[in-house]
Amino acid sequence: MFIAKFALNIMSNYIYNIILIAIAFLSTPLCANAFTVVIDPGHGGKDYGALGVKAKEKDINLSVALLLGDMIQDKLDDTKVIYTRNNDKFLTLRERANIANNASGDLFISIHTNSIAKKAKNRKTIAGASVYTLGLHKTTENFEVAKRENAVIELEEDYSTSYSGFDPNSSESYIIFELNQNKHLEQSIEFASAVQTEFVHSAKRKDRGVRQAGFLVLAATSMPGILVELDFICNPTQEKFLSSKSGQKKLATAIFNALKKYINKYNKPIEINPQKTSTNKQESSYQETSENKIEYKVQFLTSNKAIPKNDKRLKGLSPVEYYKDNNIYKYTYGITTSWDEAIKIQNKIKNKFPEAFIVKFKNNKRIK
Repeated sequence: MFIAKFALNIMSNYIYNIILIAIAFLSTPLCANAFTVVIDPGHGGKDYGALGVKAKEKDINLSVALLLGDMIQDKLDDTKVIYTRNNDKFLTLRERANIANNASGDLFISIHTNSIAKKAKNRKTIAGASVYTLGLHKTTENFEVAKRENAVIELEEDYSTSYSGFDPNSSESYIIFELNQNKHLEQSIEFASAVQTEFVHSAKRKDRGVRQAGFLVLAATSMPGILVELDFICNPTQEKFLSSKSGQKKLATAIFNALKKYINKYNKPIEINPQKTSTNKQESSYQETSENKIEYKVQFLTSNKAIPKNDKRLKGLSPVEYYKDNNIYKYTYGITTSWDEAIKIQNKIKNKFPEAFIVKFKNNKRIK
């Protein structure tokens, strides 16, 4: 009798658990394959950001971010929006990056508003939008922007320990970004260029170009990412535009238009290579005919300038070649006509270059 009751209890618990799992499954949105966009409204809470006569940067950033998020959710299927903040609260740069990384984001968009020093002669006339990717700043102006955006860490307790001695005001601290800038550089620059084009044509902003600088929040995120500077809050005319509902909508729409193009290119179904599922050993070693020869190489590094042959990152790799695409130098290692061999080459350098991937060439030109 006891055994029968015990068995009945087990069965009841089993059925109960199955029902709970079913309810949880049915109530969970089916977004496993969703493209995840992480929107990061810069500053917030005790960190006001740049200030205009009346407006605060933190408020402008949040308004544009929420408008952008609403557009994505309303108009783009299979796209998920994650905000680092959706209200007026303070977050550290590390917390922002952790939110993005924990969400396994596919794209990171950090939204900011620009300004210059109070003593600058052109403070009330300077205007224009710019989009940044991670890299080593090459101008004093880019360095000043990076310093201002990274200075938020000084609001944290013991920030020098938390950020391994990084000093946002020291140019020496930014040397690390010369090594880190290549991660996701190709996709980041492509998206940044699309956003900048939309800022100029859709939002009618003065074109201040696509730039690179050492932003901590971009360095800490493990996905393609950009940081936008919408316009200059220190210019009263631009402050009025940035604070207006119509201006904020134009800026959000510009980013949204660029995002649509980016997703259409990068969020397509993955094609399964037939060689991976082949059971025929002869077929699995893929070889094209001589008149239609396909060559495989492993792309492992990108840079906006040519890398010296004695660069320590190239040590021990041969043959190394590069090709140029939109003024970006893209470096490849190895060359083979066998897909299986290309995978071996990729695995060989995976530890040193985890972002390495296989590219196809035909007649010395890359093909998709």
